[in-house]
Formats: sequence, C-alpha cells, structure tokens
Amino acid sequence: MDDPVLRVQSQLTGRDRVLLGWLYDHGVLTSFQLATALFPSLDFCQRRLRTLYRLRLVARFRPQRADGGSYPYHYVIDQLGSEVVAAARDERPPRRDHARVERRRWTSSRSLAHRLGVNGFFTDLAGYARTHPGADLVEWLSEAACQRSGALTRRADPGLVRAYQPRVRPDGYGLWADNDVMVPFFVEYDTGGEQLAVLTSKLAGYRELFATIGRVWPVLFWLHSAARETNLRRLLADTPPLVPVATGARDHAASAGLCPAEAVWAVAGGGGQRRRLADLSIHVAGGRDLSGKAA
Repeated sequence: MDDPVLRVQSQLTGRDRVLLGWLYDHGVLTSFQLATALFPSLDFCQRRLRTLYRLRLVARFRPQRADGGSYPYHYVIDQLGSEVVAAARDERPPRRDHARVERRRWTSSRSLAHRLGVNGFFTDLAGYARTHPGADLVEWLSEAACQRSGALTRRADPGLVRAYQPRVRPDGYGLWADNDVMVPFFVEYDTGGEQLAVLTSKLAGYRELFATIGRVWPVLFWLHSAARETNLRRLLADTPPLVPVATGARDHAASAGLCPAEAVWAVAGGGGQRRRLADLSIHVAGGRDLSGKAA
C-alpha cells in the first residue's frame, strides 16, 4: 500500500522540514517571512514554496487589501505536511481535518494580523541568525505551546513545578544565542489596541511564573510606535516593574534598518540606552534555560 508520507520523505530538505514544522506550530507565515528566515532570496523561496504546494505539503491563500490589490501569499500547513511533521516527531497522526480546520481558522481570523506580527518578530531573528555566524534562534514556542503544563519548565524541576499552569499568556517564548551568550525571553507583541495599563498588568503573571519555576527571563514589549513606547516607559517609571522588562518600537527599528536582534531594546529603569538582544543576558537569573543549558 502506497504511504504518501513515506513517498514524499525523500523529496524534503532539512530546510523544508524546518519550514513545515514552523507552519505546524505557528499557524501561518507569509512568503516574505519565510524568505527572510530561511532563503537567500525571495525568488528562491517562492520556487520552493510552489514545489511544496504541488506536493500538497502546504496550502496558501492571499487576502485582499481594503484599498485594492492583494497581500503576498500566506502559507499554512496542508494535511500531508502535518502528517509528515507528526511522523518526524514521533507524535500521533493529526486529525484528518487538521489542515482544513487550520486553514479556515486563519483565512477568517480577526487575529491574523497579530499572529503574523508575532511570527514576523521571530522570523526576523531567524533571518539575522542566517546571515550572522554565531547567532541562532535556538528555540521558538508559540502562545499555545507556552500554555501547556510543564512547557516552561525542565525535566529536573519538581513535579509540582512541572504541573504548574501559567496564568500569563505570552505571545511567544524564544531562546536567542549569540556566540557564548544565551538569552531566554518572552515577547508581548503590541498592536496599539489595548490600554497601556492592560500591558503592564500582565507583569504580575510573569512575576508569579518566575517565582514558581525559579528562573527569571526578560519580558520584551514590541510596540507599534515610538510614541506608544514613550508612554509605556513613563508608566513603568511611575510603577517600576518587578520583573525585567525591555521595550522596543517597530517604527523606530524600521527607520533605522534594525531587527529585534540589534540595538532596539531599552530596559525599563535603565536610562533609555538601546541594547542588543544578547545584551539582555544580564537580566537572566536562575542559571538555565528550558533545555537545561547554562544561560
């Protein structure tokens, strides 16, 4: 009996497997995001995505712009792709309608822009790592993955710690490496739609999480504008956060031609000097990241 998973395995590269794993875990990525993170050029990326599409490993859609025209192709996992990822991870096969449900979810989701923004943050880091020897996005967990019991703990942690269900809902967790420096961090991706007090109220959940797991990592607020960042920093100055916080503004980074790996981060209470992501390692406490490696 012909097994489509086995049939397609020999046609996949290591990069294809990373790409499929990201789509499986993080829902949706644009062709531009995938090109930035994994390919030397957009044209090369688009050719490979067309091949994966013909193999029915990925599906795609193209939202229409309100002012006319369309966005670039948005890619999601197709059913065969999800089965390939599950087999590679030695997991139970996904439901037969897994890909259809996921595709429908993202083509009709009001949270699509937010998810793409979060995913763009991490693909920008991956793209920087691709072109800078010594840098690496070692780990990237989605919001859903962060909510799983034990996801933010280590095997060596006590059972009660591993069973802890975090109250806080980060938009993502990452582990960034820059030569000998390792920085675990959380991301809060701001679209400007919430009151700033709602953003700062999330820090209580991080404090509880850090107290429970016995480790402390920076919380990064990635804000849509420098003006909003200024206002958030004023609020943080009035009520100093009880966990390490760094802020950055996307418009500032874009105008300076910088990505989240570079000097775009200002530590709350630190005078406003912009620091690289690797420089935030001084705010990591507890000694180890999720993998058990020294942080």
